Amino acid sequence: MTARTRNALVLALTASVVGTVLTATPPALAASSLPSLAWRPCAQPGGPAGQECAELNVPVDYRTPDGPLLSIAVSRLPSERPAARRGTLLVLPGGPGGSGIARLTRQGEALRRELGAAYDIVSLDPRGVGASTRASCELPAADRHLVTLRPWPAPDGSITENVARSRRTAESCARNGGAVLRSFSTANEVRDIDRLRQALGEEKLSAYGISYGSYVGAVYAQKYPQRTDRWVLDSNDDPDPRRVERAWVANMAVGAEDRFPDFAAWAADPARDAEGLRLAGRAEEVRPLFLSLAAELDGAPRASTTPGVPLTGNLLRQVMYDSLYNDASFPRLAGLMRAAMTPGATPVLPPEVAGPLGDEDAAVTMAVICNDVRWPRSVAGYERAVAANRARYPLTAGLPGNVLPCAFWKDTPVDKPTRLTDRGPSNILMIQNRRDPATPYVGALRMRRAFGDRARLVTVERGGHGVYLGTGNACGNRAVTVFLTTGERPARDVTCPD
Repeated sequence: MTARTRNALVLALTASVVGTVLTATPPALAASSLPSLAWRPCAQPGGPAGQECAELNVPVDYRTPDGPLLSIAVSRLPSERPAARRGTLLVLPGGPGGSGIARLTRQGEALRRELGAAYDIVSLDPRGVGASTRASCELPAADRHLVTLRPWPAPDGSITENVARSRRTAESCARNGGAVLRSFSTANEVRDIDRLRQALGEEKLSAYGISYGSYVGAVYAQKYPQRTDRWVLDSNDDPDPRRVERAWVANMAVGAEDRFPDFAAWAADPARDAEGLRLAGRAEEVRPLFLSLAAELDGAPRASTTPGVPLTGNLLRQVMYDSLYNDASFPRLAGLMRAAMTPGATPVLPPEVAGPLGDEDAAVTMAVICNDVRWPRSVAGYERAVAANRARYPLTAGLPGNVLPCAFWKDTPVDKPTRLTDRGPSNILMIQNRRDPATPYVGALRMRRAFGDRARLVTVERGGHGVYLGTGNACGNRAVTVFLTTGERPARDVTCPD
């Protein structure tokens, strides 16, 4: 689970791109019929020219392919020179809960410039996201804030409130989500992708998956190896099938520790003086300053500019973690810390933490991680994990070991998580920042080992989440572009300097 599950903004964009969500099963359609796509223009202001949208009907449950259907929203940028086109590049969004259509709208022009006319560039809103069929858990707004969806322990480390919230969330999702919510899973997204491949008329797909999308891409490559062409996985995490998303949540602690020194160096740089954002004279002073400020806010929250939402220690921790995704967010965290330390100042909360996520956005974020793998159910086990995590990783204060609604989820996973292996074509290029807060390097190394000679890993010596066309690292960008446009891949794992 990554900070791009903070998706309310991009999901709103998606709805405007595609239009009305289709939630009813079209009675005249059968899922066993050949899938097809009816493209229509849907270019958006500020987005790439020529963007098109369509809907793909897929079974709610692939075990009953002639049963109820749901709608997957799809978008593409057709190659501008069909004679130069070599295939389709599928862009797989992060999350769970990220919108592929919003990503294509946002990043499509950059991909076009980089890749020329080699591909039709296609993406989708996975089931439950954006303009695809949605589901609701009917959660109260108080349970849909990031700082409550993320189970931050109480200031004293207790998890009593987290347990109660997780129980009622699981019960509400079981009561209100129905078969559609139960269908939100990585396994079904992979099946939907292969149905999309058929609808596109392609024997093989190329792909660029980022964050959670890298895991979806990895599972597709394992399930359908002969249907993959050139496969790029950006910002990867531990694929251990015994844990999957459980490991990703646990790895948040490691990711924050890996990345925070970059923020500390930035916040202690004398260049921050002119901006009023310098927090300390030396980088090593920033971490204890952050920890002491969070502890102070635990005991005495500060009123913010958002009525009814004070700046608490956990809310500061949430902003900290989200701000580690990219250097451009460092000023936001430093400004919030500066305001919290200034008598008489009123902190301004970032929009993504100031209000709740939409109910359907919160539902898909939770449903995928709970439907993918079985989670431990022992409250005492979570209490022990939180205590150990708080002691070892104080920046994340026990959150990565804490209880989620998955501990009380009413449905067991339909599909077993996929074990990645080295059996299949050697056509995977992984790319990874060394200091990634959301999908830390230690997890990427585990995916690399699982794939063996099927993959090569490009390590970029910098911090942040998301590499290709996102960090400005020419070496990393070049490695991916050359692979996608020529098929040439490094003979062995390589490292790109910052």
